[in-house]
Amino acid sequence: MSKPFKVGVAGYGWAATAHIDAIRHTRLGDVCAVYSSRASSLSAAELEAKYGVPVRIYGSYEAMLEDPEVNVVDITSYPSQHRQQAVAAARAGKHLIIEKPLAMSLEDCRAILDAVEAAGVQACVCFECRFSGQFQTTRKLIAEGLLGRIHYGEIDYYHGVGPWYGQFRWNIKKENGGSSLLSAGCHALDALLMCMGGEVDSVTSYATGSENATFRQYEYPTTAVNLIRFKDGRIGKTASVLDCWQPYYFHTHLVGSEGSLLDNKFYTTRFGALKKDGWSHLHMSMMDSGDVADHPYQVQFDAFFEALAEGRRMELTSLQEAYKSFEVIFACDRSAAEGREVKIAEMRA
Repeated sequence: MSKPFKVGVAGYGWAATAHIDAIRHTRLGDVCAVYSSRASSLSAAELEAKYGVPVRIYGSYEAMLEDPEVNVVDITSYPSQHRQQAVAAARAGKHLIIEKPLAMSLEDCRAILDAVEAAGVQACVCFECRFSGQFQTTRKLIAEGLLGRIHYGEIDYYHGVGPWYGQFRWNIKKENGGSSLLSAGCHALDALLMCMGGEVDSVTSYATGSENATFRQYEYPTTAVNLIRFKDGRIGKTASVLDCWQPYYFHTHLVGSEGSLLDNKFYTTRFGALKKDGWSHLHMSMMDSGDVADHPYQVQFDAFFEALAEGRRMELTSLQEAYKSFEVIFACDRSAAEGREVKIAEMRA
């Protein structure tokens, strides 16, 4: 039986291959077209053999938008192209999946949001970590009240991104990498905002970088520490470290009035029989890889297509929800660049 949502993919690189595999395995979505600047080197027969469905190849993005079968556009192109492509797709009446970062400036993010809302389409932003087993379980733990009111949280992103990753060649450039936080650490900051909830008042950020020759190729500081102050007085912290020599690590520590969570371990006063000198363990899948093939795109895309079918905005990673995180992300980058505290209200002025 044909699936109702036919996706045209913009950009055929590393992220696109993971997206296509995930979309193909959803209940309601399938891929029918690919736009690529390398269209002349792609083979429709090879793509059909690889993905099991006919895939039309376009060398023109505008031509793909005119394809009447395409009703969803998945943007996996260079980040600097996101604004133009997303706005054009929305105006063409297409729903959107947008790989992070949403865009390279808050102004561009706002332009995408305005275009999507004006067109009456829906959009999903790839903050897929929210759909991971780790953070779905963490959300449940919080919702059950086992931590009480969280007053301090830190979620940090440690991932050495060097020449061994295909994205390195363009990620090192400010045009498409932007900052440590925008390039990758945004996943951790977004997860922190999800776990803590509430409105952010201000941020204070600091940035630095490694002296190692591999990481000196970056055009922006590769390590950033971002302190988040919420309007109700609570505090959070996110570190984004792209220049580390260590295994991938998505550090999570939440401290609340009734307990704490440290990665896959927790302690709570809600269970009176627990020993006070040890952690209890949660048997859950952890965010332990930067490989896009390991990310929970399928769960996220299933949720998106189901929301489209029901005529509603998706939960957790709608464009409107993601935009709030990017307000904070760009405030952090401004703080690091200007060496001062930045109020979120400034970003809306």
